[in-house]
Amino acid sequence: MQELTVYELAKMEDPAIGKQAAVFLYTPFCGTCKLGEKMLEIVEQTIHGVPLYRFNINTGPQFAQKWEITSVPGLLIFRQGRLVEKHFAFRSVDFLYRTLKRNF
Repeated sequence: MQELTVYELAKMEDPAIGKQAAVFLYTPFCGTCKLGEKMLEIVEQTIHGVPLYRFNINTGPQFAQKWEITSVPGLLIFRQGRLVEKHFAFRSVDFLYRTLKRNF
C-alpha cells in the first residue's frame, strides 16, 4: 500500500484527475488500525491491481471533517473524484475482499 500525502489525497477528489481508488485511513498508534492494515494486505495479495492507498488521518484533519470520519480504521472508495463508500467496521478479511472485488 502506497502512503498518500495530503496533496495526493486532495487530487483524488478532483473529477478531472480523480480515479477509482480505495484509501485506508489510520492513525499510527491505533492497534485496530494495525490489524485492519494486515487484513487489507491479505486482500491486496489476493486481488491484484487494486489501487489501494493508505493515509494517516492525523495529517489531514480537514478531510476527517469534510468526509465525516467517525473512527479509524476506515476504508474509503473513490470513483472519478467522488467518495462513494465509507466503511469503519472491517468485520473480516472476507468482508474486505468482497467490498474491494465489487468495486474493482
